[in-house]
Amino acid sequence: MLRSLAFSLVLLALCPFSAFAQEGVTKENGRPFYMGREIAQTMHYTGAPWLIRESRQREEDCAMMLKNLGIEPGMTVCDMGCGNGFYSLQMAQMVGKEGKVLAVDIQREMLRLLHARADEQGIKNIEPILGKIDDPKLPKGEVDLILCVDVYHEFSHPEEMLTVMRDSLKPNGMVVLLEYRMEDPNVPIKTLHKMTKKQIAKEYEANGFELAKEFDGLPWQHMMFYKRADNKKADKNNDQ
Repeated sequence: MLRSLAFSLVLLALCPFSAFAQEGVTKENGRPFYMGREIAQTMHYTGAPWLIRESRQREEDCAMMLKNLGIEPGMTVCDMGCGNGFYSLQMAQMVGKEGKVLAVDIQREMLRLLHARADEQGIKNIEPILGKIDDPKLPKGEVDLILCVDVYHEFSHPEEMLTVMRDSLKPNGMVVLLEYRMEDPNVPIKTLHKMTKKQIAKEYEANGFELAKEFDGLPWQHMMFYKRADNKKADKNNDQ
């Protein structure tokens, strides 16, 4: 009995999702399903320490992701579902003083944590944005890149969010989507928080995007770059 309990505690400690991280934020009037996929709840702000866990680099190779992201000095980039700023702070350094990071989250508490961490590091080029579940409050036509790390699958209003995200992009802007690989049973994440490439393509193409490129070199995640589709393709997909 004691041995079994001890083993269970070890598994809990090793599990990528802590008890707090599994806590969800209730989103009123949100879709329970979208295009055959069950929508996950948003991670509660009490799970924020999991976002800056010591093991994250080893598990996800965050440095490799950033290296392949395509950020350049002077860009305006968005960290969608920024949480406590794990990527916002790093992107702020990458875009430099002439660039800007739009850090969007629907939980005011997450933005407070982000602000405290940015303050501590003396980073001034991050603009926190308190988004809504159906509107990220992004400026139209001004964003070079929107980074969505393990957050899209939690959108309770995916169509509304993707419409605003698409409209916020510059002509050559990209949405860079990272999602845990559903195709790989060895990725130790709950099924509800994974997506297949096929499902991602289905949803993005139906909302006016087309795949520009992919990077398959990350340990656990898909990394897919989506650009705005031309109007004819977007209209065709939306009619289906």
